[in-house]
Amino acid sequence: EPMIAEMRLQWWRDVVAEPTPRAHEVAAPLQALILEAGLPPDVLDRMIEARRWDITRNPFEDQAAMDAYLEDTGAGLMWLSACALGAQPQAEAAVRSYGWAAALAQYLRAIPELAARGRVPLVDGRPQAVSQLALRGLIRLNAARKAGVPRALRPALLAGWQAEGLLKQAARDPAAVAEGRLQLSDFARRGRLLWQATTGLF
Repeated sequence: EPMIAEMRLQWWRDVVAEPTPRAHEVAAPLQALILEAGLPPDVLDRMIEARRWDITRNPFEDQAAMDAYLEDTGAGLMWLSACALGAQPQAEAAVRSYGWAAALAQYLRAIPELAARGRVPLVDGRPQAVSQLALRGLIRLNAARKAGVPRALRPALLAGWQAEGLLKQAARDPAAVAEGRLQLSDFARRGRLLWQATTGLF
């Protein structure tokens, strides 16, 4: 129900903007974290606003609009996680690049479900375009690695532990995206998660 969804999004926008905590099991701890960690309210607001796209069945206007969606949702959320761990401004570009790549990987996994719900999830769904999109994600992931992220912030990146493997698969076999075959093997999932969790590397 679009109207109900709009009301919920507005409720959360009000929550993150209010200085006085609400008596709510999720809102109250979130508001406390915002104050304690000094989370940037504009990032939170853009993340909530971007989710309006999820309410409608409208396709993205262009690739720039889809890029912005991934930036404001996945990249923004990962930066907020890093901020909660004490991130300094100079780490933002690297964290956001990694978050964008991780968001793209999970978005590509959701393509079959979005299509089944009557959405047009990609601006260009041709295999070549999907492959190029995945390569862009790998470029941003590599850029994050080259820039480096302080070890204290690396737990914030753990949510993207599957990104590299998924993006490589999508780039190599773009048909896997539409066919719902985009996933790592059990061995690869366990190995990658264990390696990233124990080494702190990303």
